[in-house]
Amino acid sequence: MSPIRSLHIRGKTLELPVFMPDATYGYVRSLSSADLREVSLPILMMNAFHLMQKPGSTVINTLGGLHRMAAWSGLIMTDSGGFQAYSLIRQNAKFGSLGDKGIIFYPEASSRKLLLTPEKSIQLQMSYGSDILVCLDDCTHVNASRAEQEASVTRTLAWAARAKSSYLAQLRSRKWSEEERPLIFAVIQGGGELDLRRRCAEGLLEIGFDGFGFGGWPLDEDSRLLTDILEYTRSLIPREFPIHALGIGHPAGIAASYRLGYEMFDCALPTRDARHGRLFTWSKSDPILSADGDWLKFRYINSEENFRDTGPISPDCDCECCRDYAMAYLFHLYRMRDPGYMRLATKHNLRFMTRLIERLRAQNA
Repeated sequence: MSPIRSLHIRGKTLELPVFMPDATYGYVRSLSSADLREVSLPILMMNAFHLMQKPGSTVINTLGGLHRMAAWSGLIMTDSGGFQAYSLIRQNAKFGSLGDKGIIFYPEASSRKLLLTPEKSIQLQMSYGSDILVCLDDCTHVNASRAEQEASVTRTLAWAARAKSSYLAQLRSRKWSEEERPLIFAVIQGGGELDLRRRCAEGLLEIGFDGFGFGGWPLDEDSRLLTDILEYTRSLIPREFPIHALGIGHPAGIAASYRLGYEMFDCALPTRDARHGRLFTWSKSDPILSADGDWLKFRYINSEENFRDTGPISPDCDCECCRDYAMAYLFHLYRMRDPGYMRLATKHNLRFMTRLIERLRAQNA
């Protein structure tokens, strides 16, 4: 079966591969929806776990859902909160706990206790108007014990079955047609245990989903991509299904994962790097996107060499920042802590990411 090249979602076509920036709370920091459209982004990744707390479901629904709230006419994918449970609760029990029913957590600066179940996660994502939903999963670190990985896979499969049942019930209740329905993805857990990865993938395929995600932290303790586990996990899913490399956003990591068969990517790294002064560019013109990443070059805004630099970040970039402003001016904005720097730098890094995707797509045409 040939690899999937696009997804059809609610009257829109999403070309693959695709990168989506993390708009966790319904926005990409410092950018407007017009800015996001200008850098050719077709889809954003938001997070139901965080959105249910800030601004809260009442506000989102009062404003007409995520698309109207954010003035975003493109597609929206919402993560469920499984990774957040891992990063918060597994690291510090004071933030909550995981059980077979779901995730119990304590909102920041509140004495309230909330329970996020697989069913509630789907219901929230549907009510927010998300175009691609993600099932709640039990995320683990690759180095977690065998017992933890087994428990994670058992729980992830049970939660996925409950999420799918809730999803189907919601479709019946809302009377949505095949063309109107959002897609639903499930997440493959198992850490570094290949047999557990297989068990999880096979169980999720049996339940039936539109696409899948690579679950768990994708890097080792030296921040190297877990290419062997990524490759094995991709081999478990037929190529007619898209698979999302959740949390992979380093440009070299995206290129490497795409060669392994992953088509969808999201991460906060490009926007976070921009705000903190690391800017993405090419080391050579019209590069071949090789595995070693020698085509990628970083420029650091706080370097004194930028003080009198009259050129742009990247001469071949067509973003507003490179088209209109010199490095020396960006250096000045950064040193003055002007928010204009964050906006321009973030637009540049995101335009680099969409151009990276365009080049990957062209190389595979």
